[in-house]
Amino acid sequence: MDDDSMARELLEAPELPEGIEFSELDEEARRDLRTLPKALAETVGKHLIAAGGLLDSDPDRALLHAQYAKAKASRVPVVREALGLVAYHSGRWQEALSELRAVRRMTRTDTHLAVIADAERAIGRPERALDLTKEANLEALPKAIQIELKIVAAGARRDMGQLDAAVVSLQGKDLDDKLREPWSARLFYAYADNLAAVGRAEEAVQWFLHAADADVEDETDAPERAAEIADE
Repeated sequence: MDDDSMARELLEAPELPEGIEFSELDEEARRDLRTLPKALAETVGKHLIAAGGLLDSDPDRALLHAQYAKAKASRVPVVREALGLVAYHSGRWQEALSELRAVRRMTRTDTHLAVIADAERAIGRPERALDLTKEANLEALPKAIQIELKIVAAGARRDMGQLDAAVVSLQGKDLDDKLREPWSARLFYAYADNLAAVGRAEEAVQWFLHAADADVEDETDAPERAAEIADE
């Protein structure tokens, strides 16, 4: 019996939350699952939905659902992707790296390269993280991923003690306080954070405020950071 078969036999299915329907899964994921028998595809899909739904409220349970989906369908890229992202958001860096590297090999895309690089940072390998951000063909990637790669690269430089280089690396036409793109708040926040790290407090406060203005989803603590630095 191979490893995948053993995993399928040994891993007990976590209980699904009530009311989950396979139709809730996005069309691209359902298309990926068509390589499986229909009943198995629906089972795996429901566990992927559960993993996504529980990620914020109960990351440990989310991880169990994603791991179970992998045990049932380890050769399906969307399943490995789901486990990798859940592991990343749960702080399980090595598992995230293993899964997302596998997805990169299977799909031959760099969609999750920023996440892979950030996980490398998290386990103390900023040089490797920086190398990864340089591997990407930026023109072939959506703008949001390009920005994430810039943010991770700046973080890696900061980890390596290159504080001024981290600040400079985030500058460019996208760092425009008038822009309100989906990624603007994260870029402004990262720039402000790096300005604070080099002691440019007044500029840091201003860019944290720009980040707060752009953060329509309240995903960052930019207002608190601005107030904290202003009060120092």
